[in-house]
Amino acid sequence: MVMKDLKDLLRRMSQDQNKIHELLSFLGYALRSFSNLNQFLELIPLIASRVTDSDGGALILFKASGMRLESLHCPERNQGGMKAQQVRTAIERAIQQVLTGSPTALDEMVSRYLGADVHLFGTSVLVKNVVRGRLYIFSRKPDYVWTDNKRSLMRLVADQTSVGLENHELTTELIKKERQDREMEIGAEIQRQLLPRNCPKIQGIAIAAKCCTASRVGGDYYDFIPMQKGDRWSFVIGDVMGKGVPAGLIMTMTRGMLRAEVLNNHTPSKILEHLNKVMYEDLEKSHRFVTMFYSEYDPATQILAFSNAAHTPALHWRAKNHSIHALDTMGALIGLEAGSKYEERKTHLHAGDVVIYYTDGFTEAASPEGDRFDEENLRKALDWACQNCFPLSDDVTRPQMILDYIFQEVQNFIGEGHTHTDDMTLVVLHINDKTLE
Repeated sequence: MVMKDLKDLLRRMSQDQNKIHELLSFLGYALRSFSNLNQFLELIPLIASRVTDSDGGALILFKASGMRLESLHCPERNQGGMKAQQVRTAIERAIQQVLTGSPTALDEMVSRYLGADVHLFGTSVLVKNVVRGRLYIFSRKPDYVWTDNKRSLMRLVADQTSVGLENHELTTELIKKERQDREMEIGAEIQRQLLPRNCPKIQGIAIAAKCCTASRVGGDYYDFIPMQKGDRWSFVIGDVMGKGVPAGLIMTMTRGMLRAEVLNNHTPSKILEHLNKVMYEDLEKSHRFVTMFYSEYDPATQILAFSNAAHTPALHWRAKNHSIHALDTMGALIGLEAGSKYEERKTHLHAGDVVIYYTDGFTEAASPEGDRFDEENLRKALDWACQNCFPLSDDVTRPQMILDYIFQEVQNFIGEGHTHTDDMTLVVLHINDKTLE
C-alpha cells in the first residue's frame, strides 16, 4: 500500500513538472511570436497562477500616468470560491489608495482589500533595473503553501514579462525611428529640389555653388532669382539658426517669401525690410532667426547692389591688385525685431574679379585641436585659389575650381575622416576675363 501511494505521488509530481514545463514553454513561444503586447500580458496572470497552483493572478503595471491593473486571471468558482469581479474591484480600490509605485505599500493595500483569508504573494517586474510593475498570485486555500520552487517559477514568469515589455518598447522605438528617418529623407529630398539644380548662365559671369548639410536636412539656403526688369539677377545666401527639420522648414518658408518679395522690384534693403516684417511673427514663435546676405547684379553695368541681415559678409577678390574686401552693411537678424531697417551699398565688379558668398560653417569648422577655420584662413584660401586656379579644359570652370579648392582646404583643416558639424554653403561668382580664361 505504501509503495502504491509513493508511486502515485511520484506520478503526480511528474505530471505537475510536465505541466509546468509545457506552460513555461508556451509562454516562451508567445514571447517570441507575439505581435500584440496586450494579448501577451493577458497570459501572464494565467501562467503565474497555473505554475504556482494558486486560485488566480494579477498584473499591475506602473506608468507615467499612474498604476493600472493590466490583466487579471480569476476563474469563477462555486462553493465559496473567489469571484473575478470582486477581486478586480478590490485590486482597483487598492491602487487608488496608493499614490506612488511603492511595491511594499501596494502589497499591503492589495492584501487588505482582498481580505485576511486570502494568501497573497507578489514579485516585481523589472525593466533595466527599474520597477515597472508588480505580479501577484493569490489563493484562498487554507492549506496553500508558498515554497521556494513556487517563488522561483513566479520570478521566471515575471522575468518573461519584463522581456516582453522591453521588446515592445524597443520595437516601438525602432518603428518611431524608421518613421522619423523616412520623414527626414522626404524633407531632405524636398530641400534638395528647392535649392537650385544648376547655376544660371548669365552674360559675363560664371557661377559655382555647393551646399553640404551637417545632417540630412539643413538650415542653409542659397538662390539665384531672375529679376523682372531687364537681365538683372538676385543672388542670395541665408542661414537659419539651428539644424535639422525645424531649420529646414523655416528655410523653405524663407525661400518662398523672398521670391515673392523679389517680384515687387524693391531695392535690396527694402526687400530685407519687408521680408523681416512678414516673417517676424512666425520666427518669434519658433524662437529662431535667419541671417541673410541679399544682392542684385546688373550684367550691363557690372554693378552689385547688396544688403546684409547679420550674415557673414561676402568677400570680393579684386583681380587688379589681388586684394580682398568684405561686402557688408548694418542690419539685424531676420525675425529679431519687427521694425528693423537695413543699409544698402553698391560695388563695381571688374573683369577677373571673384565674389564668394558663404555661411559660417566654414569659419566655425574646427580642427582636432579645437582651432577654428576663421575668416583669415578663408581669405588666404580664396586669395591662393584666385591666383592659381585656372582651368586647362572646358570640362571645369574657374569658379568651380575655386569652390573645390576652398572646400578641400576646410576638409584638410578638419582632418581626414572627420566630418563638419555645421551646414556649409559656398557660392562663387567670377567676372569673365578673356585674357585670363
